[in-house]
Amino acid sequence: MIRGLYTSGWSMMANSKRMDVIANNLANASTNAFKKDTVVLEAFPEVLTRRVNDMRSNLNPSGVVGTMELSSDVGEVFTYYNQGQLVKTDNELDFAIKGADTAFFTVSAPGPDGQPRQYYTRDGAFTLSPDGFLVTKDGYTVMGEQGAIYLGGGPFTVEADGTVIQDGAVVDRLLIIQFADASTLRKYGYNLVEDSGGAQQVNFTGTVEQGYIEQSNVNIIKEMVDMISVVRAYEANQKILQAQDSTLEKAVNEVGSVG
Repeated sequence: MIRGLYTSGWSMMANSKRMDVIANNLANASTNAFKKDTVVLEAFPEVLTRRVNDMRSNLNPSGVVGTMELSSDVGEVFTYYNQGQLVKTDNELDFAIKGADTAFFTVSAPGPDGQPRQYYTRDGAFTLSPDGFLVTKDGYTVMGEQGAIYLGGGPFTVEADGTVIQDGAVVDRLLIIQFADASTLRKYGYNLVEDSGGAQQVNFTGTVEQGYIEQSNVNIIKEMVDMISVVRAYEANQKILQAQDSTLEKAVNEVGSVG
């Protein structure tokens, strides 16, 4: 009986976390290059079950009656880095990475300690700072292979490999990092990600598209369907928990008072 309460309760907590992730996906469905998340559930480790204070059985003197599991818990929040749809904007300050799901623009932004750190983003909706440097919409410096990219205020073009050309001369090349495996990347905030595990870097295999913006890879219809499924699962566990609680109440207050 008590085990059933724990099972239903943990399931409700896991579904609550799933709902938080789905709600965040829907809230960022229109955010440039946002990558959707999903909750991966895992079972609790099996635990050995034995009879307490009852070792007198000749057939099973150990009292062990088997193993059991106490439902599922949140194992991890997994991020899908597949490319979103590219939309043409004709804005020379808009860039998108095409054909390389694990490639990112490099950005310099303050870390938790306030010191500049290297982060990565797929959001290429850049702008110019008052000083003429290429920055993100939040004001973080977009990095080139030689450092911060200075453009002043004149027109410029960006080639497929990220080379920035202004007035017929090469200014720099966008510092684009492509990872062999994106599983160690973690979302930092402000549409940035960071490498938390020293992921292997490989040669850039995609292209840079100037005048395009990458949309999020969130499928709104699928997220709504998942939300309905989570709500139903939560309500089902809630009803089961209430039924078990009611039965336990009767066992304590009614059966226990007999005799």
